[in-house]
Amino acid sequence: MARKIFMALFVITFTFSGISFAHTPLCSCYDNGDGTITCEGGFSDGSSASGVEIRVQDKKGNVLIKGKMDEDSEYTFDKPSSDYTVIFDAGEGHDIEVDSKEIIE
Repeated sequence: MARKIFMALFVITFTFSGISFAHTPLCSCYDNGDGTITCEGGFSDGSSASGVEIRVQDKKGNVLIKGKMDEDSEYTFDKPSSDYTVIFDAGEGHDIEVDSKEIIE
């Protein structure tokens, strides 16, 4: 009986511990003050975002700029002249949108 209880507790602990180790995407962007924007990305478990796709789209959804995070999990691009949205796209359920109005120096 004690073994069954132990196994049940083990399974419950193992199941719920996976939730705490999930990797949530993180991305922030800032204006460099020189006509460029830099975005930094990563995951809540400390994983690198190197190679993660970044898209810059206008308000109609047209892609203005497309690239990938570098080995430092950063991406720098020329600031568009009109409103835009930066999309950090690490796959289904792992994307973040940053509106240009949220990006400051």
